[in-house]
Amino acid sequence: MRSFGVEEELLLIESSSLQLMPVGQYVVDHHEEPTATGHRLSAEFQQEQLEVINPPCTTLDEQLATIRTGRTLADTAAREVGGRVVALATAPAPATTHLVADHRFEQIAAWGGITARQQLTGGFHVHVQIDSREEGVAILDRIRIWLPSLLAISSNSPFWNGADTGFHSYRYQLMNRWPAAGPNEIFGSAADYDRHCQQLLASRALLDAGMLYFDARLSAHHPTVEIRVADVCWEPEHAAVLATLVRALAETSARRWRAGHPPPPVSAGVLRAWMWQASRCGLESYLVNPHTGTPAPAGDVVSHLLEHLHPVLTEYGEHDTVQTVLTTILREGTGAHHQRQTHHSGQGLTGIIHAALAAAPQ
Repeated sequence: MRSFGVEEELLLIESSSLQLMPVGQYVVDHHEEPTATGHRLSAEFQQEQLEVINPPCTTLDEQLATIRTGRTLADTAAREVGGRVVALATAPAPATTHLVADHRFEQIAAWGGITARQQLTGGFHVHVQIDSREEGVAILDRIRIWLPSLLAISSNSPFWNGADTGFHSYRYQLMNRWPAAGPNEIFGSAADYDRHCQQLLASRALLDAGMLYFDARLSAHHPTVEIRVADVCWEPEHAAVLATLVRALAETSARRWRAGHPPPPVSAGVLRAWMWQASRCGLESYLVNPHTGTPAPAGDVVSHLLEHLHPVLTEYGEHDTVQTVLTTILREGTGAHHQRQTHHSGQGLTGIIHAALAAAPQ
């Protein structure tokens, strides 16, 4: 079974006022060493964020326990300075952000202008072990048509700057302002993947390879594919199942590659439209069915995804749990739905923070 690990970007808030708290670097400086469980805290682009880097796992149950531990670790560290962490992919209320004092971040901020200033976003990145870079590119080529479904399942960022954006994942819209973000064409080989990256870097529209913000990419530092499309999830159970879906997609794609099945020929331009649809509507309307290229009820598309992954999920003993959690998400809503439900009930933007804290591991 392929190992898989996750990175979660969380918001830091002051525990009494529930306002954003710019202490990310301070918290990390006092918790630099990995814990006994292998978790590590890292600063992100803005001081109002904290990243939890979780150790790799091999099962869904282990992944869920690891995510809960990581969120608890981050919250405990934040409490030491009067703060808390919440799993929201954008800050609901208007906020002034503070850049982490890092030379590279300062260069990105100067180059990116307002795009950089508005990057207070919480992503959920899943790393899946690969045997080679060729296998990794084969996985990227075959997993891409299912990324809109993953985004919709994770959607947890409907509010921005105090307003309802109309999107379920506005974080995805903010991230796609960068020059090398979003979907790619089918690569076909590791050499073509490398050539594409070099052409982007040669343009100097991005400062370095770290700004290759593809929806899915080869990791520069680990033998993994990194799926970066998702919002940080409302609940740990949602996050663990999403990571499990990514691992099953990677394994299914690798098997299809080895069996000689070509990737579905969907262009990056068409896929970008599918991603926009998922970002806009989440699971509460239509997603594009990857088999037909036409809209279908979101629940039907999720069912097609489960059918696609059934052999691997069954082999790994994870199918029933994944199906149960997905059914619950479809019935009770994603994080975006919970945020809107809280806001519309009269609790306002502060109520969203309270609700997110209530959803945190206790």
